[in-house]
Amino acid sequence: MKAVFDDSKPIFQQIAEMIADDIVEGFLKEGDKLPSTTELSAFYQINRATAQKGLTTLVEGGLVYKQRGVGMFVQKGAKATLTEQRKQHFYKHYIEPLLDEAKRIDLNKSEIIHFIEQSLD
Repeated sequence: MKAVFDDSKPIFQQIAEMIADDIVEGFLKEGDKLPSTTELSAFYQINRATAQKGLTTLVEGGLVYKQRGVGMFVQKGAKATLTEQRKQHFYKHYIEPLLDEAKRIDLNKSEIIHFIEQSLD
């Protein structure tokens, strides 16, 4: 997890996103225990309530589950869920605007594919 926050969004949301990133990248796997609110608050020097809100966001999203008295764990299927959500986000925020601009400047399908392939080489 990164250890620096920015002012672009609330800290609890950044905590949830960092944990989600760790799940997508495979640093946290299904069934792995997450750091506790105390550990997160001490590590990031934030209020425990802020850390708790970040974890609660993940629970509400079905990515993490609580085991009373033991902690919070990565839910089965969390990586697949996050990957699918991010693919949809990628399409909506990158592909749709790309295609809209391509239409405006009369790029055809083969030209778009050529640009993408050229960038990957």
